[in-house]
Amino acid sequence: MDKAGFSARVLEWFDLHGRKDLPWQINPTPYRVWISEVMLQQTQVATVIPYFERFMASYPDVAALAGAELDAVLHHWSGLGYYARARNLHKAALKIVAEYGGRFPDVFADVLALPGVGRSTAGAILALSGNQRHAILDGNVKRVLARQHAVEGWPGAGAVADKLWLLAEKHTPDKRVAEYTQAMMDIGATLCKRTAPLCVDCPIAIYCRAHAMGRESDYPGRKPKKKKPLRQTQMLLVCSNDEIYLERRPATGIWGGLWSFPELESGGNVADWCQERLRLLPLRVERWQLIRHSFTHFDLDIQPIAVRTQGASSRVADSDERVWYNLCTPPQLGMAAPVSNLIQQLKEQEEHVQNG
Repeated sequence: MDKAGFSARVLEWFDLHGRKDLPWQINPTPYRVWISEVMLQQTQVATVIPYFERFMASYPDVAALAGAELDAVLHHWSGLGYYARARNLHKAALKIVAEYGGRFPDVFADVLALPGVGRSTAGAILALSGNQRHAILDGNVKRVLARQHAVEGWPGAGAVADKLWLLAEKHTPDKRVAEYTQAMMDIGATLCKRTAPLCVDCPIAIYCRAHAMGRESDYPGRKPKKKKPLRQTQMLLVCSNDEIYLERRPATGIWGGLWSFPELESGGNVADWCQERLRLLPLRVERWQLIRHSFTHFDLDIQPIAVRTQGASSRVADSDERVWYNLCTPPQLGMAAPVSNLIQQLKEQEEHVQNG
């Protein structure tokens, strides 16, 4: 396969059909590209766009992000998932301010050393913002190259990933690297799709070994199937007047650092918990419908237990680790989608009760 011919066809296609009006492509500074690349990890473009625009409005540069409270950053991330990404962005911004005077580094090794930045993300930041010659290997590009070269095996396996990296390096041109990088991501996202690829429109189908064999669906290889374990928890939705009791989750683990409902151990007594933890008595306890939430490595069944309590004079005061969340004037707190959804249900229930 001719390297120059390959990249030339990719670039010709990009000039005619590539995406050029995505928000982060307008004024593609290293900072803006960095934020977009992190948001796009495990997340579709259409989902990311409104989050990116809101994030940029609040944190237009590294200094603004570094100066923000982590809770505010997590609030902007609420619903986007994989919250370690947001925590790492904040850590990295602090590092950039402390070590680089607030200027985003332009050396590959320095970018790679930032929290939450891997080899492909570092390459994409420098290629897309500064036209530096660095290969990338995100999920879309892995699929394109695996089909082009009929690379056997699951790309998550070390040996397979090494082969794909060599191919990514080989095909990356010396000029117009930013356009080529965007084009390869676009081809993977819009043409070389996981199912029903549009080979008839693909500019590099003439080189594609999987297409020549009629085996596009065989590449890339699938991840070995393993049944996801199922975990269970009970969440207490404790309401007092128009406020809901929330606690900050530990920094590590699922939803690390986010605000959530406290969890009740299996077999635990709701009344005892309310008395011991909050010095409040439950007036009404209601078990809601079970919710199943899927993570990458396991599924979680959540049993919501709505608890209406009596009195407020002896309630536990707000702190850095616990807070009474006011439904009428909600504070900006980072929380996972299931928690936000349950709070919305509580709010609707309260409005229904008040309106008779």
